[in-house]
Amino acid sequence: RSEDAAGYFARNAARWDELRSRDGDVRVQASIGTGPVDAAYKAIDAIVDARANLVEYSVRSVTEGIDALGHVTVRVRDHRGRVFHGAGADTDIIVASVQAYLRALNRITRMEGACDEAHAV
Repeated sequence: RSEDAAGYFARNAARWDELRSRDGDVRVQASIGTGPVDAAYKAIDAIVDARANLVEYSVRSVTEGIDALGHVTVRVRDHRGRVFHGAGADTDIIVASVQAYLRALNRITRMEGACDEAHAV
């Protein structure tokens, strides 16, 4: 728990995430983070056993108003030092953040699969 200058207390955010694999397997993970996006990313990392680090996170409004569409972009570095981009958009910033992170992790997975196939030849 931390107190800001206005005297309000901030607590760590807890998050339960459910991911479905291509073969239909459903995995659920609860995580705690410094905020809802951090908690969601930690849950995803635990589910997919990610060997990657978030190096950049950006969110911006695409539309105006109470139901504004938020656009999230992330850059993720894999265990080999390569950087991958992901993007997502939704009226819910957490959903957009998860979309962006999963897209970046999926790019890493596809690249590792391509590298494994190249070494097997």
